[in-house]
Formats: sequence, C-alpha cells, structure tokens
Amino acid sequence: MDELLAVFAQEAREQVAAMEAGLLQLEDNPADHDLINGIFRAAHTVKGGAGTVECTFIVDFTHAVEGVLSRMRDSEIQANGDLVALLLACSDHMASLIGVLEAGQEAPPDDLALEGRDLKHRLETDWLGATAGHPAEKIDPVHASGGGPVAGSDCWHISLRFGQNVLKSGMDPLNFLRYLATLGSIDSLETLSDAMPPAAEMDPENCYLGFEIRFRSGAGKAEIEQVFDFVRDECELRILPPNSRVNDYIELIAALPEDPLRLGEILVRIGALTQAELDEGLTLQAAPADTEAAPAHLPLGEILVEQKLVQPEVVEAAAAKQKQVADKKAAEARLIRIQADKLDRLIDLVGELVIAGSAVNLLASKAGLSDLGEATEVVSRLVENIRDQALALRMVQIGETFGRFQRVVRDVSRELGKDIELVIQGGETELDKSVVEKIGDPLMHLVRNAMDHGVEPAEARLAAGKPARGRLLLNAYHDSGSIVIEVADDGGGLNRERILKKAQEKGLVPPGQTLTDNEINHLIFEPGFSTADQVSNLSGRGVGMDVVKRNITALRGRVDIQSEPGRGTRFAIRLPLTLAIIDGFLVGAGRAAYVVPLDAVVECLELQIDSDARNVINLRGEVLPFIRLRDLFGIEGPRPVRENVVVVKIAGQKAGLVVDQLLGEFQTVIKPLGALFRNLRGIGGSTILGSGEVALILDVQALVQIASRTEEQRRPAPARHDALPALAASPASH
Repeated sequence: MDELLAVFAQEAREQVAAMEAGLLQLEDNPADHDLINGIFRAAHTVKGGAGTVECTFIVDFTHAVEGVLSRMRDSEIQANGDLVALLLACSDHMASLIGVLEAGQEAPPDDLALEGRDLKHRLETDWLGATAGHPAEKIDPVHASGGGPVAGSDCWHISLRFGQNVLKSGMDPLNFLRYLATLGSIDSLETLSDAMPPAAEMDPENCYLGFEIRFRSGAGKAEIEQVFDFVRDECELRILPPNSRVNDYIELIAALPEDPLRLGEILVRIGALTQAELDEGLTLQAAPADTEAAPAHLPLGEILVEQKLVQPEVVEAAAAKQKQVADKKAAEARLIRIQADKLDRLIDLVGELVIAGSAVNLLASKAGLSDLGEATEVVSRLVENIRDQALALRMVQIGETFGRFQRVVRDVSRELGKDIELVIQGGETELDKSVVEKIGDPLMHLVRNAMDHGVEPAEARLAAGKPARGRLLLNAYHDSGSIVIEVADDGGGLNRERILKKAQEKGLVPPGQTLTDNEINHLIFEPGFSTADQVSNLSGRGVGMDVVKRNITALRGRVDIQSEPGRGTRFAIRLPLTLAIIDGFLVGAGRAAYVVPLDAVVECLELQIDSDARNVINLRGEVLPFIRLRDLFGIEGPRPVRENVVVVKIAGQKAGLVVDQLLGEFQTVIKPLGALFRNLRGIGGSTILGSGEVALILDVQALVQIASRTEEQRRPAPARHDALPALAASPASH
C-alpha cells in the first residue's frame, strides 16, 4: 500500500471513530446540532478522502450515509434509537471497507458487499424516501428586499433593477429575460414599479423597471450572471440559489481541500459568489468611513449577506471551514506522525545508552579521577533526561481505550435487555503505549462479564431498592509507580457459595477444604470455570476470565477483586507504567545484585535483631512483616554483621526486604526473562549492570504477598508490640 493510501486509511479510521463516538452521544441528545454537524463532517471527510484515492466502493456507500446525515442536519428527520443503531452499523461497515482498501483488494468480498447493499437499501428506503422519518417543523423562507420569498423552492431567485440609462444605451430589458429563458424556465416574474416617478416627472427615454424572478435551471450562478453582462454596470443584480443549492454549496465547502483560503475565495470557488460580486463587496468594505456607502467596516461576510449577494448559511459554512483549516494547520504545526517501530527502536537505543553510561560511570569511579567523575555525572544526567523524554513519547492517555467501550456497553446492554450506564474516570491517566495495546482484550472480558453476571435485570434491581439503571465504572489512576485500572459495577456481587460449589464439582477444590473469601473470588480465573447454567454469546463456555489473568500476568501485573453481596464487584488491575526503562534501587544479597523499583521504596533502615523467631519488626509502632532475600533465593554463606531493610509499599500494603547491601539508585533497562523463568515467583525481569553482570528485578507485589502470607501462617497468637524487634533510630536514606 503506497503512502497516500496509508495516510488516508489512518485518517479515515480516526474519522469513523469520531463518527461512532458522536452517534453514541447523539442517542442521548438527539437534538444536539453540534453533534449532528460533527458526525456529518466525519462522514463527508471519509467520502472526500476516498474520492481522492479513487476508492469508489467507499464513496458509493458513504454517499448514502451522508445523505441521511444531511437530512438530519436540515431537521428533515429526527434521530431516534433505530436510526442511531443503523448508522452505527454503517460506521462498522465503513471501517470494514477501509480494511478492504488496506488489504489492497479492488472490491469488497461478496459477504461484505451484500451487507453494504442491505444497509444502503435500509438507508434509502427508511430514511431517504420522500416521506421517510419524522419531518420537523417547517422553517420560514428567507425574504429578499422586494418582499417575495427567496430560496423557498428549487428555483433560483433573481432580483433585478435596471438602471435609468439602459434604454438610452440601446438595450431592451425584455431581451435579457428572453435570453435568460434559454437556460431554464421562468416559474414566476413580478414586475416592480417602485422606482416609477410621478407622470409629470417621467422621462420616456429612462427605464424604471425592476423584476423579481423565480427561475428554475440547472445552470450555475456564473452562467446566470453572464446573461446580464452587457448591462452589469447599468443594473443592480442579486442572484440567490434555491434551498437545494444552499445544501450543495455547504457540501462543496466541506469537501474543499485544506488550503488556507480567504472567505471570498471560498465562496467564489464553490460558485456561490461571482468574482464581480466579490469585488463589489470588497469595494464596499474598503470604502472610507465618512462615505455613505461605507458599511462601518463590517466583516466581508456580513456585507455580502446585507447586500443580498449570498445567503447567511453559506457564509457561516465558509467561515467555519476557514476556522477549521486554520485550527488544523496550527495543530499540524505542533504534531508529527511517526511509525511505532521507529519509536520502539529509539527506546531500545536509549536503553543501550543507559547500560553503556553505567559502564562508563563504573570505570570512572575505579579510575579515581575527580575531573572524569564530574564529566561522567554530567553525561549521566543528560542520559537520564534523554531517557525520560524518550519514554514520554510512548506515553498515551488511556481515555481513548476507555472510550471504545461506550459502543460495547450500548450493544451488550441491549442484547441482554438491561439498562446500563458507563461512567469513565481518569481517562487522562497516561501509560506506555505497549501496555495500552495489550490491555484492551482483558478489559473487554471484564466489562462483558460485569454486564452479564454483575449487573442485575431492572426488575431485580428495583426489588432490591436500587435504581433500574445499572452503573459500570471504568477508572484509572497512578499509584506507587504503577497504574491501577478499575472495572466496577453496582450489581449483586460475587455469589461465593455458588462459586465454591462449582469449583468443588469441577475438582478444583477438595471437599472440606476451607478457603478465604479472596481465594474463592480468584477461583473465577481458573481455566474452564463458569457459573453460567446456559451457554450464550456472552458467557457459559468457561473462557475469558482465565485469559484476563494470563494476559495481565504476562504484563507483570496482577488482578485484585473486592466484592460485597448486593453492592457490587470491583476488579483492580495493577500494571507497571512502562515495560522499557525504570528508576531502580540496587541492593545486594551475597554475591548477587537485585533491583527494587524505586517508586515502591518508602525508606531504608538498619536491621538490629538476632532472633529468627518472627519475621516481623516494629516500625515505629507498626507491625511490618519482612522477608530475607537470602532465604527466599537460597543464597548460601554467612549473613553479614549488618543487615538492612528496604521498606516497600504496594497497593496500600507494606513489607520489608532484608538485604546485605544498599548500592543506591540505578537506571534500569528492563530485559524480559526467558520462558524457563516465566513462573519464577518474586522476579519480574532482569537488567544489565555497568560491569556487564546480570541483576534480577524484584516483583514487589509478589514479595509483599509472600511476606504477609508467611507471617499469617507463622502467627501463633495476637502479636505484642513490645516483643517485636526494633529498628535503628537513625534511618539511612536512599
């Protein structure tokens, strides 16, 4: 696919997405003309771009969609649920047609073509017919200076006032009318005699006639004006298009290329204004303020409307186009599109630069040269800034991903016969683009599961004293160097008795085994597990939730569940902000080095205990469970005289990591572990040190869970604070 087609496909998909978002809002606000205009512009942009790349099958289908949207914009039909549903189906079909173009096919496959013909037939039969839809209240037509209706039908309105010297110049006014009739038909003609003086003052060689003409023709405005070229300087001529032509002109304006044209140039280019009329308007605008003709320096558009040269709707459309082009050019000046693989390559190179910088710092410290040390410090700061800016390029807001679920919630709730409202919060929260790309599928399963199993039918909700309309929340926020994505509903909550019973039936839980509420909640992530009695399009096959856990784990994340019977369920996905480079805190245990994500580190303290009876310490009155990395990873050798505790916090839980050495902050380039180490608990990745050695990156979430669970299992009785070992009074800051 060449570059032009690639650019069109990308921009067309953006317009289709904007069209879909507008339609979803239109369903709740059917009279919002700004929404309707935005949807129309999106469809028209797709059609115009498709015409540019000569993709006729997109042009043909989008033309029918555009026709319906045009009738909505003109208030000839009103938006309702059926029409919005049809237009949403059309937007899906347009996206499929764009996919056909991207695949390099000359025409859509038979099944897609059949779907398009069906949608187009429904548009034309139900909404483009003469009596289709629900006609809106009739709008009064515009009136010209002569008092007659203008542009109230499919006729041109020509307002003509001959100058007094026409007859003296040898011109016959009736000849011009006869010539005009050769271009079409004169439906009505009103002769005006308002300029006729009293009989005593009449000059038989002067012309005092004027005409108001309703003229039916397919000719353009310039052709009609040419009829009166010989008397153009000896008459006042105003030509206003019919209503249908007003719509044509507005469509032509929307289809104009994104060129920085002036208002008058736009009107001349589409044929709504002739060059002579534009010159006349510019002359009036430039007239000195003290002259009678000067219109008090009004904008050109107001002058043209005041002089009855063009209709106000056309001027407004031209002014909007002018502003749209100016805004787009300003935005383009601030933005640049680049391919994602180029950005990924940049991040990889920055990672290698960070590793090389660590090696240089190590060599400089060994050399003991102060000047060299200072220079490497400057280089390190610059590398850190480059790293931060490069990572910022990959950070995108999650709001766009959340926005896609508006359509999912609408369609699924209708399929289930439920009334469910989607509430989005934290859409401005940013995370790595690679994480966003991989989180869509897990979120889809959680949203559909919440709608199917969580939110009750309206009757059950009313019986429980709840509003009939259910509520589904998508929320995102940053916490301790991670991003937390919540999917919450106000439904009936998890039925733990039923979950446990199903798990026992499937052999997942031995009979008689006691499980905590949290352990029962997590049974829904087991492969093949489902509490649905019947298989449907949405659930019952036992697939989906296990995919959620597997995909989240692959992203070095975790899923927490909170559920209260009758109040609802909350799924919290905790993910790293980035999968590339992080700020780390380097620690040592034995001869091995480990990296703790710096955002999870609270403080570092010296451990002053000799007893191994309890893996807890008294942290200023707070019970803090800890875990020794030596014990966890089976590191042999004697413990050092001085051990240190790195206090970490994740998801509101604290724990201590006991290490031999505190080695300081370290820019950490995350390297994935191989398949052999995929299930290694407590390890989230690896990195390369400046010495070339490999250091393991600790999974703080898993370690906090291990420390807490170990203490719970070893706790014989309620702890006494005075029996807990104490920490040194003066902590060592990291």
